[in-house]
Amino acid sequence: MVQLSRRQLLAAAGAATVASLAGCDSGDGADSADVNDKKAGSMDGFKVGDQFKATEPLKFSIMMLSNQNYPFKPDWPMLTELTKRTNVSFEPTAVPGSDYNQKVSVVVSAGNAPQIIPKTYHPAEEAFIAGGAILPVSDYVHLMPHFTEKVQRWNLQGNLAAISQQDGKYYLLPGLHEAVWQDYSLGMRTDILEKHGLAVPATWDDLTTTLRGLRKAYPDRYPFSDRWSTQKPGPGANNLLGLLAASYGTYAGWTYQTAYWDGGAGKFVLSGAMEQYKQVVQYLQILVSEKLMDPESFTQTDDAARQKFASGKSFVLSVNAQTVVNEARLDIAKVPGAKVAKIPLPTGPMGATLSGEARLENGIMLGKKALESKNFVAMLQFIDWLWYSDAGLMFSKWGIEGETYTGSLDDGSFKLNPQIKWAGLNPSAPKNLQVDYGYFNGVFAYGGSTKILNSQFSDEEKAFQAEMNKRTTREVGPPHPFSPEEREQAGLWEAAIADHVNQSTLAFILGKRPLSEWDAYVAELKAKGGDKYIDLANKAYDRFKEKK
Repeated sequence: MVQLSRRQLLAAAGAATVASLAGCDSGDGADSADVNDKKAGSMDGFKVGDQFKATEPLKFSIMMLSNQNYPFKPDWPMLTELTKRTNVSFEPTAVPGSDYNQKVSVVVSAGNAPQIIPKTYHPAEEAFIAGGAILPVSDYVHLMPHFTEKVQRWNLQGNLAAISQQDGKYYLLPGLHEAVWQDYSLGMRTDILEKHGLAVPATWDDLTTTLRGLRKAYPDRYPFSDRWSTQKPGPGANNLLGLLAASYGTYAGWTYQTAYWDGGAGKFVLSGAMEQYKQVVQYLQILVSEKLMDPESFTQTDDAARQKFASGKSFVLSVNAQTVVNEARLDIAKVPGAKVAKIPLPTGPMGATLSGEARLENGIMLGKKALESKNFVAMLQFIDWLWYSDAGLMFSKWGIEGETYTGSLDDGSFKLNPQIKWAGLNPSAPKNLQVDYGYFNGVFAYGGSTKILNSQFSDEEKAFQAEMNKRTTREVGPPHPFSPEEREQAGLWEAAIADHVNQSTLAFILGKRPLSEWDAYVAELKAKGGDKYIDLANKAYDRFKEKK
């Protein structure tokens, strides 16, 4: 059998996706027949560049993540204006961020999910496929002109192929990025580094050296006390592990997936059993054992981590572009001379590279009840406009031209209203774009062109992004789509494996289990179906190769 490279495989899958999209343009075929009686409220001839507006008032049920920093408000001006523009309003189920994933799992599994379920991170959708609780959204993207146009123009077919199942369909509408975007990194008290002559770390090993210097200067405290450890189920499933794993060449924490593509071997391997995973665990175990990192970093709430940072009990924590300004900088505002900066993401054994998977964002699942609606086509057109059109993304991010912002991205004249603040923009303004208006609310504005993305950056963040853009983008691994029967069995194995990986990861890091027991831990993963899962994944991959 001819061995294809990952690039060849993804190109072939992409070509198939393009052909599929093109074949649907006419609106003929079985998929179109499914929706012929579900066009109430939809626009005839809806195309790229059109402003969607339903032909009659519509209301869609939606899951709304409520961020603790800008809690959901049903009377946000954003929602009022959205209804004016689109003739669509929501029946929202608002859920705090800390409970969001669990709530989604419960309502979807019980068949009580809203029609629109945003903020879903692949591969979370796979747990709901076998039971038919969510729709194969790829069957209907021919009704979404902005989505399909961006997929083709930005060459994202291979990325979509990588999240497709054995039936060739994908069940998540992801946010689409024109290019790779790295947001998360570490925030560090640069004034403290300067005071003690410590350099901003360029690598993870450099970070260890810097933390040792901080510990020597402040022996009564942990230099690094981290956050973002309670957003996903399971101890050890945090953001920092995900950042480290990408630097070492595996999956962990927020980015954890059961199977990792080993390009050198040409096969999938068990992520949690990889030597690279052991190295990630060992790295963090050293930080904890030397008291360079707070052992509570993997279980504490965000508020607890922020309080330690604000009080000077720690000097390092995870941040993104928004939180370094909205939270970390505000938290230390009362400390004379205190400064915090988001440093370039430290590099590891993978070098100055970024994962190509970052071109897809969290996305939308459609509950099976969505297809029962006579307004299904209008719903797809609405989603297409709000999440995938440039106009929709500009609206959900920045609001109303002439009211919340002025100017244009095209000629560089764009400017946020000086009376409104967002992240590092207009920090002393009386109004907050997210809290008071509901724009940038964490549900709608994901993905988009580099031009739109850059519009949200301060000069400081632009400098960070310029540094990240120097890095090479790694190719995504090939698909290993399961059949429905395989998916059901794989899901059972995945749940048991992930739970044991997370529990054991935390035990190793905290020293409650010695790393000398690593081989025993790997054997435990195998006993929980690890080898069987990987065999299934590689058989699925081989089957995919043969079809292409």
